[in-house]
Amino acid sequence: MAETLSGGDNEIKEGRRTDHYIWGSYIALLIISIIELFSASSQEVSVDNIYGPIMRHGMFLAAGLLLMLLVQRMHFKRIYFLIPAYVLMSLAMMALVLAVGVNINGARRGLQVAGIMLLPAEFLKLAVALGIAWILSRSQIKGRRDVTTGGVVACTLLVLVSSAMLFSHGLTNTLLLMGISIAMMLVGGVSWRKLGYVGLVYVVIGSGAMIYKAVAHKDAGPTPEDYALAEINHSEEVVSSSKGNRFGTWEERIRRHLRLNKSADPITDENKQEQLSYIAQAHGGLTGVGIGRSRETARLPLAFSDYIYAIVVEELGAVVAIFVLALYLFLLGRAGRLAMVFKSTLPCLLVIGCALVICIQALFHICIVVGVFPVSGQPLPLISKGGTSIIATSLALGVMLSASRWAARTTDGEDTYRRELSTLPESAATVNPSQI
Repeated sequence: MAETLSGGDNEIKEGRRTDHYIWGSYIALLIISIIELFSASSQEVSVDNIYGPIMRHGMFLAAGLLLMLLVQRMHFKRIYFLIPAYVLMSLAMMALVLAVGVNINGARRGLQVAGIMLLPAEFLKLAVALGIAWILSRSQIKGRRDVTTGGVVACTLLVLVSSAMLFSHGLTNTLLLMGISIAMMLVGGVSWRKLGYVGLVYVVIGSGAMIYKAVAHKDAGPTPEDYALAEINHSEEVVSSSKGNRFGTWEERIRRHLRLNKSADPITDENKQEQLSYIAQAHGGLTGVGIGRSRETARLPLAFSDYIYAIVVEELGAVVAIFVLALYLFLLGRAGRLAMVFKSTLPCLLVIGCALVICIQALFHICIVVGVFPVSGQPLPLISKGGTSIIATSLALGVMLSASRWAARTTDGEDTYRRELSTLPESAATVNPSQI
């Protein structure tokens, strides 16, 4: 049996679909990733091996591609059964990080495993999206577009627990999870009234957490390290770093972000990331200075990860940088299109949830680099250096391809849809809310 999708898709065999739009976006990002990571890694190049960083990056990209190919061949019903184990594993890894993890930039963020630094926060962000898809697909109210109160509560608790684990890392990941959850609940059929309650809970608990951090920061006095730093800098003022409490860092970043004409400030140790990022982007202009000709990559801290978009602008220009942004937005738009044509709830939420994890993170990264948001650390999916981020992004793309490959669509016959429902557990065999 064959079908023809609207929008110009070629005729394809049922159950053997290949989404060329997702693959095209992935390949384009892959090419940009290889080119720009090599250019941005000058700070990591060793004397005897200038190709070391790009070879490591290429190994992770290859591993991610293999994982993506394996996952997209799996029927999404198998992914459904694996989601609870993945969520529990991600939560356990984050708990382990908080207990004995490696301290990176003032917070416990990593686990050292066989010489490889893992950042479980990247897995947890995807776990939240998959967990919400799993819960909402089981919680649809039959016959109308709404979700049971228990399902909404379960989703909210998953987000709050995960956010609490990520809160010490910074505000960005917490806001990202809350944004993803609200969007997925909206797509998943949660009523506006229940969605309003969820938003209110997020605001109240989030505000309480911020107040607690502020009080803890105010009560924390200078540490011996603070006194030593003041002595080294010949400073009469001893500034408390509030070790273990990042509220002071957040407060300073927001204060600095809200200053007028901040781009004209002199470069200091505190603001050199954002200032050098602005210089790199101004240097690139519309068309860029050319591949491998970046002037700021050797000076800009974390040019290969948190600020790689600035190097993209400098070398390839604003035109290509806008194209990169458009690739992520196109991926999200394609996911939205697929979510509208799937007949079942599960593939709809799997594809939109994974796309949101990738694209919202990309938007956060870009907004931070161009100065719309305050400074914070977020990798650019697939392009920034970072093995964990690449693996998590590849897994998300594999899930999207699995859903697009196997899910029944509105253009399929009723026999196809009935066969799909018969393969899913009864609790997850629910109608896509957009079809009601």
